[in-house]
Amino acid sequence: MSKPTLHTVISPRLLDIYDITNSVVVVIDVFRATSTIATALYNGAARVIPVDSVEQCIQLGKTTGGITAGERDGKVIEGLGFGNSPAEYPRSFIEGKTLVLTTTNGTRLLHKALNCGASEVITGSFPNLSAVCNHLLQQNRNVVLGCSAWKDRFNLEDALFAGAVIDRIQEHFTIHCDSSLMAADLYSLHKNDMQQFIRRTTHWHRLASYGLEKDLEYCVSPDVANVLPVYKNGDLVCSQPA
Repeated sequence: MSKPTLHTVISPRLLDIYDITNSVVVVIDVFRATSTIATALYNGAARVIPVDSVEQCIQLGKTTGGITAGERDGKVIEGLGFGNSPAEYPRSFIEGKTLVLTTTNGTRLLHKALNCGASEVITGSFPNLSAVCNHLLQQNRNVVLGCSAWKDRFNLEDALFAGAVIDRIQEHFTIHCDSSLMAADLYSLHKNDMQQFIRRTTHWHRLASYGLEKDLEYCVSPDVANVLPVYKNGDLVCSQPA
């Protein structure tokens, strides 16, 4: 029996050149959207509603009674309540609540994946690495690891996470994809010095200037929020890992 395929898409701009129908798409936005989504759900959030505009975030916050969150340039957006930091969503604050989250890169990729016919969309980052890998193995379907990038430009941290997934599950998939090979090699080279390597990334320099170093270190810490966010009817909800 043939194995399902696995591809890595290094930028949302490239997604529509892949056939993603009948595929599980993993939306990856390590710094920091998908790390924050996993953390909020791990700490008991009822759901996370990802939106791509501030206006929609504010409106949904009103209609759902949810917490509104979003940042631009490391600062909470005017009109919203909170930011994109995983540290802002401990269980004591978020449990049982709806989080309406606006992000520029990850949300756009998520909606693009749905529009291109993905059969399922989940979100992944190092804090829920094992949950993502376990789910992909259980599904036995074609997989697309979608890197959110930054304004369509390749970034290292999303590729590192794709490589971490591939490192764990590659024996179960057919991989004829150079971007997947690149991601796997990148992860293999740096898996033992992740905390140092991320300091070389463009995003580190951008976000560390706002004092977010602890956030970024958390975002490359494996399995600290090991749940599986699954997109269903407009919401990201928690599906328990195996």
